[in-house]
Amino acid sequence: MTLATDLAKRILETRYADLPPEAIHWAKVGLLDTIGCMIAGSRDKSTQIVTRVTTGSSGPSLLFGQDRRVAALDAAQINGTAAHALDLDDCSNTLGGHPSAAVLPALFALADEIGATGEQFIAAYVVGFETECKLSLCLNFHQYTKGWHPTVTIGIFGGTAAACYLAGLSEEKTAIALAMAASMAAGVKSNFGTDTKPLHVGNCARSALFATVLARAGFTASPGAFEHKQGYLNVFNGEGNYDVSKIFPHWGAPWDIVKPGIAIKQYTCCGSTHPVVDAMLDLTNEHDLKPEMVAKIQTWTHPRRLEHTNRPDPKSDVDARFSVQYVSSRALADRRILPKHFENNAYREPKIQSILKRVTSSTYTTEQFPADNHFAAEVRITLTDGKVLSKKLDQPYGRTSANPLPVERMKAKFDGCVRGIIHDANIAPLYATIQGFEKLADVRAMTALISASPVRAAVAA
Repeated sequence: MTLATDLAKRILETRYADLPPEAIHWAKVGLLDTIGCMIAGSRDKSTQIVTRVTTGSSGPSLLFGQDRRVAALDAAQINGTAAHALDLDDCSNTLGGHPSAAVLPALFALADEIGATGEQFIAAYVVGFETECKLSLCLNFHQYTKGWHPTVTIGIFGGTAAACYLAGLSEEKTAIALAMAASMAAGVKSNFGTDTKPLHVGNCARSALFATVLARAGFTASPGAFEHKQGYLNVFNGEGNYDVSKIFPHWGAPWDIVKPGIAIKQYTCCGSTHPVVDAMLDLTNEHDLKPEMVAKIQTWTHPRRLEHTNRPDPKSDVDARFSVQYVSSRALADRRILPKHFENNAYREPKIQSILKRVTSSTYTTEQFPADNHFAAEVRITLTDGKVLSKKLDQPYGRTSANPLPVERMKAKFDGCVRGIIHDANIAPLYATIQGFEKLADVRAMTALISASPVRAAVAA
């Protein structure tokens, strides 16, 4: 047995009826969040460029937030780019990346092509999420630290697993698709802070679906693509930097989508900055701080987090999304972080440039937080009168299922993402449909609501 075959067996054994209610609940949370992010991201420059240069195909699969349907592979790539364009999509402590964006764009493109019930779709999503996260136990955080982008270099196997499940592939063909995906995995962190980062996810979604349809058509791949001496494990991690024995002992026990669960992002910036943002907002609101009251701001995050967010002088809107200094300044100046703060060169505003000069960012030590906590942050603000305020957070709000965002915040985020893009008359029906997603007789009844035109037909259930 090869790793690809072992994975295929576990993937195809999953049945919706065997999923606990908690897995179904969190799958719907992930669906709501990712659908909102794809719709909002459809207006981002990166998505618009990919849409423009992608071959002008026509087909059954919807481009989210647009009145246009294209071939499934094109939809997967464009919607995948949109899902990650604003860096607002969900995260996973296990994956060390963005799990749903790696899975759902391919699934929606495929479901629009072949049809699927809500139950079938949820089961495919949960098993795709499980595949990428359990593989990450074997592979990470070595890949993350080395410079790979795990959202795509590991996430591609989640997208492939989900697509194979929904397409009804055999165990043999699912293993072939996973082996193909090993040659399609790509994405380096040196491109963070540019349009190429969301393109990583677009390529991942397209490749996951492409591997699936090629395997379905009879394409071949090496059964030992993972464990071969020149295979995925050794090439991406290197000998001694992975542990296959960690993958299966806890498969589905618990499902990773349940525990530690989905981390929901509240802000349109890199998740590595979020604990600092939360701490800054808490201090600013608790003490009614104004920029002129502050002499100095110091932040501390994990070295793995600071490595790609230490950008004291951002040079573009996208670069600002990855600047812990910028988001700290913005939190003080505006007491919130909004999408418009990463548009139209907002980082150049004089009030922000003034605060940026007062921000220093460092890595925290084991005296501040335990060595195994890489999601924490400390913020210390020195006021002009010499008073010092400080705040420590073990993790950003909403980071795990044990510390979820309230329902009203989730709904507010969703409304903020879709309003002004899809027709107002469709927003409430779309939200309600996602809440009852498992009841759908055909997922295409939901994608029909993701339109700029009103849809008045009853939703199938």
